[in-house]
Amino acid sequence: MSEVHVRVPGRVNLIGEHTDYNGGMVLPAALSVGLELTLSPRADEHVMARSNGYKDVQRSLSDAANNNWSDPVVGALREARSMGLIAHGADVSITSTIPAGSGLSSSAALIVAVLKAAREAGRGEQSNEELAIAARRVENEYMGVPCGIMDQMAVALATSGAAMALDTNTLEYELFALPKTHKIAVIHSGVFRKLTEGRYAQRKQECDEAKAFFGTEDLCLLDPEEVTQSSFAETPRKRALHCATEHRRVLAAIEALKANDIASLGRAMNESHVSMRDNFEMSLPAIDALVSDAQKFGATGARLTGGGFGGCIVTCVESAAFDDWVAKLLAVHPKAKLIDTVCGG
Repeated sequence: MSEVHVRVPGRVNLIGEHTDYNGGMVLPAALSVGLELTLSPRADEHVMARSNGYKDVQRSLSDAANNNWSDPVVGALREARSMGLIAHGADVSITSTIPAGSGLSSSAALIVAVLKAAREAGRGEQSNEELAIAARRVENEYMGVPCGIMDQMAVALATSGAAMALDTNTLEYELFALPKTHKIAVIHSGVFRKLTEGRYAQRKQECDEAKAFFGTEDLCLLDPEEVTQSSFAETPRKRALHCATEHRRVLAAIEALKANDIASLGRAMNESHVSMRDNFEMSLPAIDALVSDAQKFGATGARLTGGGFGGCIVTCVESAAFDDWVAKLLAVHPKAKLIDTVCGG
C-alpha cells in the first residue's frame, strides 16, 4: 500500500492528575492542536522520521530508545510490526502544532498516530481502544516512561468540544459536551520538561510504595481519612492522599459538568492544584504564580495539567470575559503563551 495520512489531536486533562496508574478516574478533552502524519511502508528495516522543528533522523527497527525525539516513532513501528500491521520499517513525516514538553500528550499523540496509520496500511481491524493500550506499551516498555492509560485513550478516542470521563481501571468511558458559556483555555507556562527526566518516575515509585503499604493497586479508591490517619512515612502518604482525593474531585467535576454547574467545576479544579502543589509536589513556583494570577484575574478554575514540573495550566473562563482575562494574564507573565481554547458546540 502507498502512503497513509492520519490526524490525531492533542489533549488537555481538565482534572485527574496521576490517577490513571492508581486506579482512578480522569477527565481529559481533545484539543484543536494536534499532529498530522504521513506513513509510507518500506521494504527494509530502516525508519526515516521527519518532523517540523526537528532534524531528520534515520533509525532502524532494531534500535533501542536513546532519548531522541524519534523514539515514539521507532517504538510505535516496532509495536505495529509485532501486531502484524507492517512487515518492515517506514518513512514517517509529522507536522505537529502540539508543543513538546507541555503536558499535552505530544508523545502519546505521535505513537497513536503511527499505530493508526499502520493499521490503515496493514488493513488491520484493531479498535481504537486496542491501539491506545498498544501505545501505552510503547511508552512503558520501549521508552521507559511509567505512564498510565489516559493520554493514549484520550487522543485515540476523544472528540472536539467534548470531555471524556474515563475509568482507568475498566477503560469504560463517556463523552459529554463541554460548557458553551465558558472557554477551557490552555496556557503554556514557558517552563518545559520531559517525562523521562526522572521526577515523574520518582512519583510513580512513591505511589508504588504506598500501594505496598496499603495492600492495594488502587490508591484512588482508598478512604482519604484512612490515608491521613495511617502511620505510613510522610512522603508516600502524601502521594496516596493526593490520589484518593483527586479521584473524588474528578467525580465531582464530572457531575458538575453534566449539571452545567461551572462554579463547582472551577472549585474542583482549584482544589486539585492545591493538592498537586502540596501533596504530590509536582508544581513549580512559576506554575503556582501563573495559576494564582489566572484565578485572581477571573478564571472560575485553574490548575496545572499534565505530568508536572512544567508545561501548561488549564483554566475555565467565562467566554464573554476571556479576551480581557487572557490579555491581563499574559501581560504579567510574558513567558506564558496561549496554546488553545475549547468549548462546547
